[in-house]
Amino acid sequence: MRHRAYEDALALLVGTLFVSLGVNMYSHAGLVTGSTAGLAFLLHYVSGLPFGVIFFTINLPFYYFALRRMGTRFTGKTFCAVALVSGFSLMHPHFIAYQKLDLFYCAILGGLLMGTGFVVLFRHRASLGGINVVTLFLQDRYGVRAGKVQMGVDVAIVLLALLVVTPKVLLASILGAVAANLVIAMNHRPGRYMGM
Repeated sequence: MRHRAYEDALALLVGTLFVSLGVNMYSHAGLVTGSTAGLAFLLHYVSGLPFGVIFFTINLPFYYFALRRMGTRFTGKTFCAVALVSGFSLMHPHFIAYQKLDLFYCAILGGLLMGTGFVVLFRHRASLGGINVVTLFLQDRYGVRAGKVQMGVDVAIVLLALLVVTPKVLLASILGAVAANLVIAMNHRPGRYMGM
């Protein structure tokens, strides 16, 4: 059963709002995550440039791969999702201010929000570019579960964060990555959800 255009549009809005809210929490707490967003966080912390600008720019080379391997529909949705997360991440600070944000609570809750956002996007044949395009391609083409591949890449990127963050922040970030990827691994399996 194919999703209707308005269902895809609403899913893009909801999924990217969830992911960008998790990103906003992580940015405020100084946490890192995996995938392309993790690289954007590291560059954001080192350069001081806005996360949204870096995230949008990092994803540009992956659209060629997405177009060739996943088709124009997927690529278009992915471009929109990346643009929305980039824009929302710049918008959230104007609407949300944190007086207190516990590092470990933030890591787990932000990770769950991002993981849920990813599942919403994946179920509507969209992603947030970068390594997510590769994981979806591997799952669709070879049956390799997206959550497992994503978890391996995320752990590698989070370990790179040792150059930028303290061991306590790194530990919290790893817990957040595990939370996000558990949501993806449990809820995005081939054959479990039939919408296209």
